[in-house]
Parts: sequence; structure tokens; C-alpha cells
Amino acid sequence: MESQTSVAHQELDAIMGTTSRIPRLLSAEGFPEWKYRIEKYIKMKDFKIWRSILRGPIRITTTLEDETVVDKKIKHYTDADFEKIEEQEKALATLTMALSPEIAQGFREYTLAKALWEALIEVYERNEDMKQSRQDMLRQKFNMFNHILGETLEVQLQRCITLTTEMSSAGVSVPRSEVNKKLLNSLPKTWDMNVVVIKKTKNLNLLSLAELMAIIKACDLDDKQGEINLLIHILLPISGFNQTMPFHP
Repeated sequence: MESQTSVAHQELDAIMGTTSRIPRLLSAEGFPEWKYRIEKYIKMKDFKIWRSILRGPIRITTTLEDETVVDKKIKHYTDADFEKIEEQEKALATLTMALSPEIAQGFREYTLAKALWEALIEVYERNEDMKQSRQDMLRQKFNMFNHILGETLEVQLQRCITLTTEMSSAGVSVPRSEVNKKLLNSLPKTWDMNVVVIKKTKNLNLLSLAELMAIIKACDLDDKQGEINLLIHILLPISGFNQTMPFHP
């Protein structure tokens, strides 16, 4: 179970990113979440790179004696000029590294970070047919969401968080009560009693998903503690019996 959870976390990190790992765009469906996360990641690492993506390339120029402005020759670049060029190259490299090889291959014609960023938005965000297809796909995933045999509670809850986040980013609106009921009904059969209690004692129209998950985790801890107490109750009399048995050589 631990290895399953570890693999799930690694796969999620590859998509979502961490403070030291860039978020990766692996599919068209993941673009809205990736767009949000890549902006935050780049701003955290170096805000100048994000500014370069939005602003576009800076023309390195010089002014001649007749006040004509011309492109400066590379041999005349100052350290400050090279820093500007380096910033632009870093911006392009950062965006490119954030794309899967399959996606990057379709955007290799773009040699400027601003142009690449705008092309990605045009292809994955402004295409109405693609947007509608993504919304339909997410609704279907939501309707089919269920427990997967062998997965831990933690993994299932994380899948639910990922799905609802993707739905929100894609503009798919689902009532709070419907989301809560879907999660509760998707829990394993061993949770039937807990699910009944939660539905009877909690207002699913008012509970946020985070609050419901906190309740589920609390129930899980109570169940585990109950199993431990039962095991102790069974083993202690046996242990005491063994200690008081007379020894007969």
C-alpha cells in the first residue's frame, strides 16, 4: 500500500510540480490546471522570467550620432545587454521544459517565449470545440468516479481533489451536495455504516469538500483505533494466561 501511495504521489508531482520540480503539461485536458500552476511556479523561481514571457523580447539597440536607432552588434553588448538576452532565453527554456516531448514537438517553430505562451493559449484554451469536449469528458469522469480495488483512502481522496479541481478550472459547475454525495457513495463497502451516519448527521448542502474529507479522515482514524483496541482486548487475556500458567518440566 505504501508503494502504491508513493507512486501516486510521484505521478501527481510530475503533473502538478513542486517547489523544485516544474509542472508538466502532459495533455490538452490538463492545460487549465497547468496554466495556473506554471505561472505560480515561474513567479516563485524568478519573477523576471514571467515578466519576460508576458512582455516579449527586448530589442537591444544603440543610437548613432545622427540619432538613428539601430540594432546593436553583439560584439558591443554590455553585461546588462547579455542579461536581457539571457532572461529571454531562460523564459523560452522554462516554458519548453514544462511541456511533454509529444506536446513540445508541435510548438518547436516558436523561438520566443511570448509567442510560445500565446500559441499554447490559442490552441488549448480558446478552441471552443476542445473546451466543450474537455467539459464533457470531466463530467463523464465525475459520473463514473468510484473506489478502485486495492487503493488506499488517501489515494482515493486525492483523486477526488484532482478531479474537482480540474472541473472547476474547466468551468464545470456541480452543486456542493452532489459532489459530497458522489464522494461518500464512492467509498468502499466497508464504509457503508460510516456513510449512513455522515449523511444523517451532516448537512451535505453546506459542507465543503475539504470539511467532508476531514470528517472522513476522522472516521478512518476512529476505525483504526477501534481495531487496535479490539486487538489489545483479545491479546491481553492470552498474554496474561500464558504468564500465569505453571511450568511443568
